[in-house]
Amino acid sequence: MRSLCACVCSADTGVGAQMVVPSVDALRAAGTIDVTIDGQSAEASISDTVSSPSINRPDKDWTLMHPIWKNEYVHRVTYTHLPPQDFVDRLALNTIRAIRFNFDWMSGYSFGKLTEKKALTRIVFLETVAGVPGSVAGTLRHLASLRRMKRDGGWINTLLAESENERMHLLTFLNVRSPGAFMRAMVFLTQGIFFNFFWVSYLIKPKFCHRLVGYLEEEAVVTYTKILKEIDGGELKAWKTTPAPEIAKKYWSLPEDATLADVVIHVRADEAHHRDVNHTLAELKDGDLNPFRDGHA
Repeated sequence: MRSLCACVCSADTGVGAQMVVPSVDALRAAGTIDVTIDGQSAEASISDTVSSPSINRPDKDWTLMHPIWKNEYVHRVTYTHLPPQDFVDRLALNTIRAIRFNFDWMSGYSFGKLTEKKALTRIVFLETVAGVPGSVAGTLRHLASLRRMKRDGGWINTLLAESENERMHLLTFLNVRSPGAFMRAMVFLTQGIFFNFFWVSYLIKPKFCHRLVGYLEEEAVVTYTKILKEIDGGELKAWKTTPAPEIAKKYWSLPEDATLADVVIHVRADEAHHRDVNHTLAELKDGDLNPFRDGHA
C-alpha cells in the first residue's frame, strides 16, 4: 500500500516541508475505523474496540503547521512600529511599555552588559508570556463558536498555532538553560496574573488584545535583534558555534550544522510574523474571515 503524504502549508515567504501522514496500513493496525485520506477509504478494523487514540508517527512530532522561513527572508526582518490610531491602541501600547519597563528593571536587563544568563532569562520569561494570548483567544473563540452554533471564520487555528509556536520557542531554549526555583515561581505568578487579565480583556475588547500582542511582538523583535547584535560581536559570540538543539533543527527544518545563532534568527522571524498577524486581526470586525491560511501564525 502506497504511503500518503501531505505538504505543510508555509508562509508566502517560506518553503514547503513534507509531513508524513500515516499510511492506510498504519491506520488499520491502530484500530481506526472508517478513515478517509485523500479520497481513499481505509478498511474498517475487525477489532471490536473503538479507534486507537494515537498513531505512532515516525518523527514523534505532533506540532501544528507553521511557517518554514527562507534564509533570505529571516535576514531581512526589521523592527517596525504601528503608530496608535485611537484610545484602544494607545492603551495597548502603554500597557506593553509599562510591562517591559518593569520587567527590564526587575530582571537587570537594562543594566550592564547583556550576558548569556541575562539573555536566556529574558528569552525564557518572554516566551512563557507570549504563549498565553493565542491559547486564551483561541479557547474563547472556540467556546463562542459552540455557543453560537456557527463557524468561527478560521481564527481558531491561527491563534492556537501562534500559541504553540511560542511554546516551541520556550522548549527550544530550555535545552540551553533550565531556570531555577525562583524563576519558575515568577513564571507561575506572572502566568496567573496575565492569563486572567487577558481572558477578561478578550471578553470585553478583542481588538485591544490583538493590538496588545502586536505591540508585544514588536518588543520581541527588538529583543532578538539586540541578541543577534551581541552574537555578531558582543558577549554572545559563542552562540555562533553553539550547536542548535535537536528540537529546533526539526521544528524549523534547519541543517545539521545549524547553530544557536540560526535559531535566534528564525525565532525573530516568527515574532515578526506574529506582530503583523495580530495587528491585522486587530483591524478586523467581528464576523470577518481570518485572512491567513493555516500555518501562517
